[in-house]
Amino acid sequence: MLTHPPLANSLVELDRRHLVHPVSSFRGHEARGVRILTSANGATVTDAEGRQLIDGFAGLWCVNAGYGHESVIEAATRQMRELPYATGYFDLGAEAPIRLAAALAERAPGDLNHVYFTLGGSDAVDSTIRFIRYYWHALGQPGRDQFISVASGYHGSTSMGAGLTALPLFHDGFGVPHSWQHKIASHDLYRNPLASEPQAVIAASVAELRAKIAEIGAERVAAFYVEPIQGSGGVLVPPPGWIKAMHAVCREFGILFVADEVITGFGRTGPLFACEDEDIVPDLMTVAKGLTSGYLPMGAVLMSDHVYEVIADGAGAKAVGHGFTYSAHPVSAAVALEVLSLYEGGIFDNGRAMGERLQAGLRSLSDHPLVGDVRGRGMLAAVELVTDKTAKTPLPAALNAATRLFDRAWEQGLVVRSFAQGVLGYAPPLCCTADEIDAIVARTRKVLDLTLEDPEIRAVLR
Repeated sequence: MLTHPPLANSLVELDRRHLVHPVSSFRGHEARGVRILTSANGATVTDAEGRQLIDGFAGLWCVNAGYGHESVIEAATRQMRELPYATGYFDLGAEAPIRLAAALAERAPGDLNHVYFTLGGSDAVDSTIRFIRYYWHALGQPGRDQFISVASGYHGSTSMGAGLTALPLFHDGFGVPHSWQHKIASHDLYRNPLASEPQAVIAASVAELRAKIAEIGAERVAAFYVEPIQGSGGVLVPPPGWIKAMHAVCREFGILFVADEVITGFGRTGPLFACEDEDIVPDLMTVAKGLTSGYLPMGAVLMSDHVYEVIADGAGAKAVGHGFTYSAHPVSAAVALEVLSLYEGGIFDNGRAMGERLQAGLRSLSDHPLVGDVRGRGMLAAVELVTDKTAKTPLPAALNAATRLFDRAWEQGLVVRSFAQGVLGYAPPLCCTADEIDAIVARTRKVLDLTLEDPEIRAVLR
């Protein structure tokens, strides 16, 4: 039997008393206590009880390269010894972030040639809001101050970004969204009556975006934000051509198009950046997570030439008043450079092959009585559970699906994302072996079988 060692017990109590966890029920966490991870290697994490689990969610969509790469540790150590910190203020800088900015610009679509580094995805999105506002002021159009995003989208949890996020949990009690933040419906195909006709889904979204622009006034709309695949909304994949069509509408009205690739960037869906699949060049693009494979905090805003030039000319000799103490941190940049080298040294290729295996494996679960939908692209996927496949009835609230499904997967040696609506989310490290992918699928089927026996499920299953 697994037992908590004394040290783990004391840590559980210290955590309960002092550590505030992100996006958690404070009281719920106090009652459940923390699960402590102690080590990791490749796609496997180990907890304080010695249990080994396949990390089917790469931490939080971020450990794309996998855990335990000695070359990354060496890169960080070397940079810490040589220059542990360098500010980007006062026209100062360091080699690693300069080289990283150039490497990202070289690989990014089109003319996304200018890089502003942040600490993560949320503050990258927040930075785009400030840059976009500055851009329109510089063009003499300060009235362009309205922003549009997509229902079920996630764009961080800062005071401004949480309003672009279109998930009620991030609004309740926080006084957002703001009056200048607007939404159009998601392309969510599973429950979309037009799902059998992808072009009709695209046409409906285009019409809704045009109507929203007309309602606000085209001369007032500053920007449109979208994830190539909606992550925290339940891994919602648009039909091919959807992103390209929305981009075309923004071009028509001179509205800046922001691609939020915080989750989808760095090989998660196959290509380096997901918007490559639609052959578009956004005006701004946000990245984070896979940028350093989660080894250290870092995000970035990639800015097109024309956006940069407008801001630069508008400011002239005056400083653009936006900055963070840890922007372009040299240790994070050194790690990101080494991670990029690992990606291009074979991990991206492996991720593409294993992504095909993951998608096929999860689709093989479609025959299970609880599986309503399997969707995804590359190493990003979801399995949506229902109690009635015809009516697409979600799991009963009494099941407390988010907690129960996560706990059950954990017991089977698998870490997944469990969404409140009964959706299992997957984003395994790109370094996964075929055996690990197969184990993710097999352990998922076991979770489904056990859940099928729950009284709350048996009472409503059709």
